[in-house]
Amino acid sequence: MGLFKKEKAASCCCGGSCTPEKTAQAEAVDPTAGIKVLGSGCAKCNALEEAARAALAELGMDTAIGHVTDFSQIAAYGVMTTPALVVDGKVVSYGKVLKKDEAKALIQKARGSI
Repeated sequence: MGLFKKEKAASCCCGGSCTPEKTAQAEAVDPTAGIKVLGSGCAKCNALEEAARAALAELGMDTAIGHVTDFSQIAAYGVMTTPALVVDGKVVSYGKVLKKDEAKALIQKARGSI
């Protein structure tokens, strides 16, 4: 019986609903932004964007930040809960407003400069 078998957890934070094709399609919309905030533009999304900007400033990185508000593009990343943070095409956080230090740690980890 396959009812009680554990399913293998996906390595992506979206739970495995994103595919390389969907992510590439979403990235093609604004390839210039290395960091993106996904969300409707609400106060939580804006707070996440500000935390990301502060983290980048503290890291000394001059990286463009994009804000994706189109829900079809957000869904292409496999994100169903916003706000979400995307670093270099990879979703690193979703459903939470990060503090500056949390955003900084995730950016460092995603860029391999821990």
